[in-house]
Order: sequence, then C-alpha cells, then structure tokens
Amino acid sequence: MTHSQNQSDSAPDDVSEGEENNLEAQLSNEVEHLRAELEQTRADVLRERADLDNQRKRVSRDLEQLRKFANERLLSDLLPVFDSLDAGLAAAGKEPGPLHDGLELTFRQLLKVAADHGLSMIDPTGEAFNPEFHQAVSHVEAPGAAPDSVVQVFQKGYLLNDRLLRPALVVVAKHD
Repeated sequence: MTHSQNQSDSAPDDVSEGEENNLEAQLSNEVEHLRAELEQTRADVLRERADLDNQRKRVSRDLEQLRKFANERLLSDLLPVFDSLDAGLAAAGKEPGPLHDGLELTFRQLLKVAADHGLSMIDPTGEAFNPEFHQAVSHVEAPGAAPDSVVQVFQKGYLLNDRLLRPALVVVAKHD
C-alpha cells in the first residue's frame, strides 16, 4: 500500500467517524427529547389520575349528602303533624286513657319512623340556651332556674342527620 492509498483510506474513516459522532449526537439528543416527553407524559398521567380520584371522591361525597338529606322536604312537611300530636298529648293531660294512649303510641311510632330516616327531636327544657339550635322568643324571671337556661319550650326543634331542620322556640331565664 502506498502512502497516498493510506491517506485516501484514512480520509473516509475520518468522515465516517465525524458522521458517526454527528449521528450519535443526534441520537443522544433524540433520546433526551424522548425521555423529556416520557417524563411529561408520566406527570400528565399522574395529574389526570389525581384529578379523577378527586372527582370520584367529590361525587361520592355529593351522593352521600344527597342520600342523607333526600327526605328533608318530606320530613319538614311532617313537622306540623308532630306539633299537632304533641299538642294533642298535652291537651289530653297525663291521665292514661284510650285517647291519650292512642295519641302517644301514634306519636312514638311516627318519631321512630322519622328517626330511622335521620330525624331527631330537640327538646331543650332545662338545658342551657344554645343559639345554634334554639330560638328565644322571650326572657322571663325564673326563680330557681339557671340564667340563660331554657324554662319553657313553645315548639320543639328538629335535626336531620345532625343538621338543623328547625330550631326549638324557647323561653329563656333572665340573668339575675
């Protein structure tokens, strides 16, 4: 082999190495670009999963609230019936008799059905006045009663699954 052949043989090798280095650089750039896209896609997938999970939890909470308070209107409409039965029992007096016993049994059954659907009665007689659950209609001098305690209930209040449906209308003892 002559010197000129060696030069011509080595020249294509130099070009090949240059092209090879250029190709490696391009491939390396492409790999880095694809890695960045993959990381972005992973981040997007994680974000979408989190959003979907949050939405699922929100829908579940909304459905639970809907179930808990679906009867609210019906039970609100029944409150005057509770009031009438309570007033009937008060008018019938404490004496046992067929009328009194029948009213009391009907009232207890109705309260049981309502309680099974989340309704509970607020009868705060003797308790401390609580503006979250009681509405004061007046203040009176009440010897022997603690100040700011409920001395009389005009109308019982009701809670539906621990949420106020109607406050109790009460008379509160004045401060001394």
